[in-house]
Amino acid sequence: MNIVIHHNPACGTSRNVLQIIRDAGYEPTVIEYLDTGWTRPQLQALFAAAHLTPREALRVSKSPAEELGLTDPSVSDEAILDAMLEHPVLVNRPLVASPKGVRLCRPSETVLDLLELWPAGPYAKEDGELIIDAEGNRLV
Repeated sequence: MNIVIHHNPACGTSRNVLQIIRDAGYEPTVIEYLDTGWTRPQLQALFAAAHLTPREALRVSKSPAEELGLTDPSVSDEAILDAMLEHPVLVNRPLVASPKGVRLCRPSETVLDLLELWPAGPYAKEDGELIIDAEGNRLV
């Protein structure tokens, strides 16, 4: 199964998602988007596949979104998309693509929806929250 994660290694949720993918037995393609940036077609395709608008994918906390005036409801999705191209940190993360779809994986256990195989249980996230029990059942 080919999996791609648009990853920020400084983000705890992104690290959790990457670890869940690896612990499930996959080695994903990791794109550190803060280094590579985005293209308009790439973001448009990811957002369409994930059923997100640019506003829904906008990272507001720990980003320049507010200073750039992007949180104002009158700002268009096109203007938000333009800002995301200039400031990659404005895109909420991690975005994960697999043959099962594309999702913004917040909270991190959302990635389980995209995997055929899950990590063996019991399995807890980095913060200790159990997400898979000893029998392999999803808890959250």
